Amino acid sequence: MTTALRIGNASGFYGDRFDAMREMLTGGPLDVLTGDYLAELTMLILGRDRLKDPGAGYARTFLRQLEECLGLAHERGVRIVANAGGLNPAGLADAVRTLAGRLGLPVRVAHVEGDDLTAAHPGSLAAHAYLGGFGIAECLRAGADVVVTGRVTDAALVPGPAAAHFGWGPAEYDRLAGAVVAGHVLECGAQATGGNYAFFRDGDVRRPGFPLAELHDDGSAVITKHDGTGGFVDVGTVTAQLLYETGGARYAGPDVTARLDTVTLTPDGPDRVRITGVRGEAPPPTLKVGLNRLGGFRNEVVFVLTGLDVEAKAALVREQLAPALRKVADVRWELVRTDRPDAPTEETASALLRLVVRDADQRVVGRALSGAAVELALASYPGFHVLAPPGKGAPYGVFEAGYVPRDAVGHVAVLHDGRRIPVPPPPDTAVLTEAPEPAPPEPLPPGPVRRAPLGLVAGARSGDKGGSANVGVWARTEDAWRWLAHELTTGRFRELLPETRDLPVTRHTLPGLRALNFVVDGLLGEGAAAQARFDPQAKALGEWLRSRHLDIPEALL
Repeated sequence: MTTALRIGNASGFYGDRFDAMREMLTGGPLDVLTGDYLAELTMLILGRDRLKDPGAGYARTFLRQLEECLGLAHERGVRIVANAGGLNPAGLADAVRTLAGRLGLPVRVAHVEGDDLTAAHPGSLAAHAYLGGFGIAECLRAGADVVVTGRVTDAALVPGPAAAHFGWGPAEYDRLAGAVVAGHVLECGAQATGGNYAFFRDGDVRRPGFPLAELHDDGSAVITKHDGTGGFVDVGTVTAQLLYETGGARYAGPDVTARLDTVTLTPDGPDRVRITGVRGEAPPPTLKVGLNRLGGFRNEVVFVLTGLDVEAKAALVREQLAPALRKVADVRWELVRTDRPDAPTEETASALLRLVVRDADQRVVGRALSGAAVELALASYPGFHVLAPPGKGAPYGVFEAGYVPRDAVGHVAVLHDGRRIPVPPPPDTAVLTEAPEPAPPEPLPPGPVRRAPLGLVAGARSGDKGGSANVGVWARTEDAWRWLAHELTTGRFRELLPETRDLPVTRHTLPGLRALNFVVDGLLGEGAAAQARFDPQAKALGEWLRSRHLDIPEALL
């Protein structure tokens, strides 16, 4: 039997725990250590860095981590694969070589490129195709110790090393799909080990460890973590991450379309969950492209309204600022009633009135707004003050998703010896369609119900995809699933989350995970970077849903 390939994760985003790389290298045996540093918002940040310095555009923290850990990885024979190259993978590869030379380490560094389509999209700050894992595999097969990439899919960091290790070809869709599912579980770091988990009180999550996958030649895997690290791994934590930022049963990527409706999760001992049965299909004929551009300028001020007459105080401020806001393209007011009557502290006696303005002209949302707001200090409602004075207006970004034919992208593996190896497209493709909606389970028999929060019987995790949000909801028991599948329709979802009432909501059913996945189009406007919403990445949307009350069978409570 082929020995399992142990692939760990040390980063879920640009800014994740700095010492995670050292923890993963010293905490137990590993073959490959991956790091995911990119997100839609990150590409905008790196794009702005590159405007100031053409040699920038990559995740600088990755280099600082290697300063401490490259010797450790070399000593232990652990290969490192990370998408920290961002907008400049060649520049990062050169920087890693320079670092290795300074440390006296004979480390072979390769990189993957071809994702940058910015030149083909005038007006964009950054435009990048989402590549798959076979460029990574080519670099590893040629002997690279460190591989850095630009915009590959987050999950591609796992099937790339797996294809290199096991010798998989591009048509072995079931194996690749299993690795993609394992990669999706690992990609967000501690979210698979109890971080951001609905039932976080099930274990000690004060400092969750980072996850790893024991991947097998058939594509099956065990998700676990190093012994002695914090957090926990169980079927629930893996389910939550599988539902994160996904849509329907077909999870499409550049290498394979993984069928999430074929995933089977089973406990495999303490902090171990086995993933089996994953089926794969040919990937789509197009590649997704993330387009980031500057959308204009944004400013914000939060007024504190304390004590009595909160509504009247808010109305007064709005009326006083109206003349200064006439020329602003986008004005949003939101009154947040955090106050309570007869409050024991001033803070709990106060509500917050939030004003957000956006415009193409920085002057309109900058000094003009600042001056108007500050001038009210002695001339508005009683108790007037703000959480922070408004600034001069900060630039905000807009994210859009597009698609290009595969032949419009030159996927290239640049090996450690400088050779450039073109990575061919997959042998077959298939136009992506929705999987047939499965039949619902048998409903629970009628019985007494009690008004209670949904979160007593269901977990949820939510996130963003451009301007859309997804909320994955899963039941912890079979009976709870029988109730949830019939109760939480799109209509009920809209009732529980009134913000979604006028937006397209699609429900996807995943019986094998006892889960429903809701996609809400347009909830996040122009994406997280535009910061149009209180929770711009919909991170807490699922927890809001879990807090809503509905009639739940007493047998489940």
